Amino acid sequence: MGQPRVIVIGAGPAGVRCAQTLVEAGLRPIVVDENRRDGGQIYRRQPDTFTRPYAKLYGTEAERAQALHASFDVLRARVDYMPETLAWNISEGNVHVTCNGRTRALPYDALVICSGATDRLMPVKGWHYAGTYSLGASQIALKAQACAIGRQVVFMGTGPLLYLVASQYVKAGANVAAVLDTSPLIRRVAALPKLLARPAVLRNGFALVASLKRAGVQVLTGVTPVEITGSAENGVQGVVIRDSRGNERSFECDAVGMGYHLRPETQLADLARCAFRFDHETRQWLPEVGEDGRTSVPGVYLAGDGMKVLGADAAEIGGRLAALAVLKDFKFRVSDDELQGLRTEQAKMDRFRRGLAQAFPWPVEQVAALPDDAIVCRCEAITAGDLRRTVSEMGVREANRAKALCRVGMGRCQGRYCGHAGAEVIAHAAGVPVEQVGRLRGQAPVKPLAIATYGEVE
Repeated sequence: MGQPRVIVIGAGPAGVRCAQTLVEAGLRPIVVDENRRDGGQIYRRQPDTFTRPYAKLYGTEAERAQALHASFDVLRARVDYMPETLAWNISEGNVHVTCNGRTRALPYDALVICSGATDRLMPVKGWHYAGTYSLGASQIALKAQACAIGRQVVFMGTGPLLYLVASQYVKAGANVAAVLDTSPLIRRVAALPKLLARPAVLRNGFALVASLKRAGVQVLTGVTPVEITGSAENGVQGVVIRDSRGNERSFECDAVGMGYHLRPETQLADLARCAFRFDHETRQWLPEVGEDGRTSVPGVYLAGDGMKVLGADAAEIGGRLAALAVLKDFKFRVSDDELQGLRTEQAKMDRFRRGLAQAFPWPVEQVAALPDDAIVCRCEAITAGDLRRTVSEMGVREANRAKALCRVGMGRCQGRYCGHAGAEVIAHAAGVPVEQVGRLRGQAPVKPLAIATYGEVE
């Protein structure tokens, strides 16, 4: 019997460590990467012509970023690397990819999906104005394009990424007007027992907040977003919030970076027919994953933030575990001591993840106050009022039915940015638990394909 054909989707922390472990066992995996170079989003490499040092580009994550990049540089000759290649469908034992206007089917014996995560967003009135970005997009502008999203930027949302991106902007010399966190400080105090599972990471978090304050950035906690002010002609002009005491405050800016933690990119897992479960801690649907990344579908494995958001270093561990699971399932010799050590480390990180969910909660209470004219789905310009009317006038109680009737989640992002908030609006209007609303099903292609895309030439 020949070697199994293993495909790894993604070359971020999970994908790189997964490929490395497979190569060390004598396999030559195919690594499909949508980006131009390895690193994923968190360790996105700057273009060759840029020369910013690692310390400035990645901050506290500089050493890890450099180590991951160096590892993949060594690996490149021992894997079949497919950069700038979109995996857009999975069916019948094939990964369908497109690159340079050509699409082809790649058969696999084992598939490890390391698809990463994207921003989780809660709409606010005015967030559709030009100049409103996700935190991830704000990072991409800085790392890949060496520019800030505006001359005066406000960062708003909650979670560690909020502070990381704001501090990266300050280090780059950008003007950060304020960091506005919806989570009250008391939630962090209550979550400390779980957060102490990773004391070094906790210290880094405190250091980020302290560095922002030293730089003169206003940092407010327990805020309630009211509106992003501006116009269609001029874009963003400011942010209005209520502070923790209920006082309304305004901040002038020409750009806003928003984000409420991250959400796993699960569309490919859905197309692979993996089972899902509802996670009550984070109020979202996640793939069902067994030991070491095995899914409900034989031969399909998940690793990293595409499975459950644990962070970049946990993603590296998850990538190794998924690779070891592949090797074990194909009768390669695997060290039980190594497996147990990785599992123990991952369990610590999962406890920390639960602490983050407690300290920086998804602000579901904002849904009730969202005005009817606030845009929820930016691709299709669907408002909160449109969604509420699908409930009151059409009796909708399910996400995909709402999509069919009012087009929420039918745009180019396919619900990545509006799906969670849209489900919350429907649930609140219908008076049902959000898990009853369900989730938007993954559809191929997971991202738009060019019209001039051709099949593989035989």
